[in-house]
Amino acid sequence: MGKRKLLMGITLGAIVGGATALFDREAREYAKDKLTAAKSNSSYFMSHPSEAVHNLRDAFDQFNQTFADGAANAINALEQVETTLDKVANKKEVKEIQ
Repeated sequence: MGKRKLLMGITLGAIVGGATALFDREAREYAKDKLTAAKSNSSYFMSHPSEAVHNLRDAFDQFNQTFADGAANAINALEQVETTLDKVANKKEVKEIQ
């Protein structure tokens, strides 16, 4: 029951917030332009589904490459931190032995 109330509250809040924002002329024009563009794009891709799939695949490949590059950079940074910590630990061990 609590989940249902939460979702209902979020939905009603979004509706009221959107309706309130549309009192502003500039917001209405922006929303109208975006809806017109979305309609145009969806109509185009409905008549050219292979292009939509191709664009989706390209976007996914680009995201995947960006994610892989970020992961490689994070691993490299962690390896550098590990190397630095090993050097610091080795220096402390050498000082303790002497």
